Amino acid sequence: MIFMLPDLPYAKDSLSPYISAKTFDFHHGKHHQLYIDNTNKLVTGSDLDGKNLPTIITTTAGDPARIGIFNNAAQTWNHSFYWQCMKPGGGGAPGGNIAERITQTFGSYENFAQAFKDAGMTQFGSGWAWLVEKNDTLEIMKTPNADTPMAHGATALLTADVWEHAYYIDYQNRRADYLQVFLDKLVDWDFVNKQLVKK
Repeated sequence: MIFMLPDLPYAKDSLSPYISAKTFDFHHGKHHQLYIDNTNKLVTGSDLDGKNLPTIITTTAGDPARIGIFNNAAQTWNHSFYWQCMKPGGGGAPGGNIAERITQTFGSYENFAQAFKDAGMTQFGSGWAWLVEKNDTLEIMKTPNADTPMAHGATALLTADVWEHAYYIDYQNRRADYLQVFLDKLVDWDFVNKQLVKK
């Protein structure tokens, strides 16, 4: 199996001014592409050759001898998931099943949004903020570097990339502003609801 860079699910200028086409040129076109290229190089000819990304990720998680494979495969998956978490005209409070689940778990959308932003802001250095489902319960997670929920038995529902390359062109050091805009203007709640249905 040769992994390929997926197309964005929207035009690269369609999330402007919140995320610019220039950011996508670097983040999607260069960073994501490099993770894919590295994954292909590292698994070709190995016992993981021909396996899908979740299998590669869960097989190499926690194995120091395979940290390079894990990092690149997990970043390949994380980024493909992240692109789908956004859409033009997105953001704001959700509807559907996820709205009910968020209220049940966090008390209100506002409480969830604050907890999600806090996760993104308190992730020291590079990483990810997540809404996940684990043991039939919603949770907020943060993971460093390439780490990903499936390595911890959780199902990803939503993520915000808080590596600097995700926001620095548009927001410089203002990670809080990026996270606020992500929630207010970008989240594709239809995609999040579909992740619940897949369970």
